[in-house]
Amino acid sequence: MKVTVVGAGAVGATCADNIARLELCEELVLLDIREGFAEGKSIDMMQTASLLGFDTKIIGSTNDYAKTANSDVVVITSGLPRKPGMTREELIGINAGIVKGVTESILKHSPKAIFVIISNPMDTMTYLALKSSGISKNRIIGMGGALDSSRFNYYLSQAIGCSPNEIQGFVVGGHGDTTMIPLTRLATYQGSPVSNFLSADALKKVAADTMIGGATLTALIGTSAWYAPGAACAQMVESILRNEKRLITCSVSLDGEYGQKDICMGVPVIIGRNGWEKIIDLKLNAEEQAAFSKSADAVRSMNNVLSTL
Repeated sequence: MKVTVVGAGAVGATCADNIARLELCEELVLLDIREGFAEGKSIDMMQTASLLGFDTKIIGSTNDYAKTANSDVVVITSGLPRKPGMTREELIGINAGIVKGVTESILKHSPKAIFVIISNPMDTMTYLALKSSGISKNRIIGMGGALDSSRFNYYLSQAIGCSPNEIQGFVVGGHGDTTMIPLTRLATYQGSPVSNFLSADALKKVAADTMIGGATLTALIGTSAWYAPGAACAQMVESILRNEKRLITCSVSLDGEYGQKDICMGVPVIIGRNGWEKIIDLKLNAEEQAAFSKSADAVRSMNNVLSTL
């Protein structure tokens, strides 16, 4: 198996590090436009191999797409990161050109690759990759929901006072501070509804904290987070390459599901060797469905910016 990670910044390098440690592939290519940057990151990571006991071969490359040939999975993290005070919408103009160009270059060398999109604004970049590539929709997957759900589980565990591993919660909708929908009604702690352990006000606070989770970290560290996004992406790659059929919230193309068409948004899907294989209907109630529709309107407004570029 072979994986390519495009973009050797903090998120891309962390994702690559997780993939290498898990030994998900025999060869991992880390590619970046900055001269020597990916090469340096790859050498640094390879020098941990004897310390950590992994055998994955990591190769760094400065914009040489020929080295990515025959990749099974390609992760696209490249683009301008969100900075303090910057909205995801402001990133569209710059990142759209980058993601479109990367996707086209990858497909020349890896026509059967499955793509995992991390670049922001993630839902719009996932939609762009799908529309510009022309490949089957199951091969284009946006990462945002996996990250948002992990943040939701963290805040729930903090409120309850338990391990995040004992929480199962989903965040659906757009990957944005005002568009994501933490489903507190459906979240569980060891199989029991979290509402058995937290008050309605506490659950509202958890949902609010989850929605601004990215902005909170951006304010604290001056840029987008990288540990959790890298781990979320590695989990998706693992489910693909090991055909684990995990249920993960991801941004995928909707064709009537959840009442939406011609849009990519976060919904629970089964992830396996063919990419995303099935969308799971969570049976949203009226309030949740209304929030999802409102989220879709916001995502669609960002998608509409693509036509003006």
